[in-house]
Amino acid sequence: MLPSTSRCTQSIFACLSLTRPLAHFTPHMDPDPNRLVERTIRTKLANVFKPDHLEVLNESHMHAVPPGSESHFRVLVVSSQFQGLPLIQRHRMVNEALKEELRSRVHALAIQAKTPDQWGSDPTLGKSPSCMGGSRGDHTVEEKLKAGRE
Repeated sequence: MLPSTSRCTQSIFACLSLTRPLAHFTPHMDPDPNRLVERTIRTKLANVFKPDHLEVLNESHMHAVPPGSESHFRVLVVSSQFQGLPLIQRHRMVNEALKEELRSRVHALAIQAKTPDQWGSDPTLGKSPSCMGGSRGDHTVEEKLKAGRE
């Protein structure tokens, strides 16, 4: 899903800055080890893109979902793999890396995919638009949330 279609609002539950090599992760905030979906998203994006910088934000609490849900996320991936690619192709790459989560547990994913040069000239994480309550009409959200807890 493209950021323009996401209905999330920004809130940071976990943020992880990565510098090469990947063995030197420096957490800004320690990710909660009980957050399986968040941890899976972080691990997959780190393994696929070998990012210079990665942020995974769980924005679920700003939506009509039960407390503790892991259904709405915003990610920022800064990777040299995006060099020369149009934004839509970058988003497709992130969606492909997270296809299992998008198919089963994640209701909304806002993506920022930048090259290291783009990040260097503008090191900011965009804000998600306000929630429009779209998940209230999506009857698959409850099923996905249940699957995420199992």
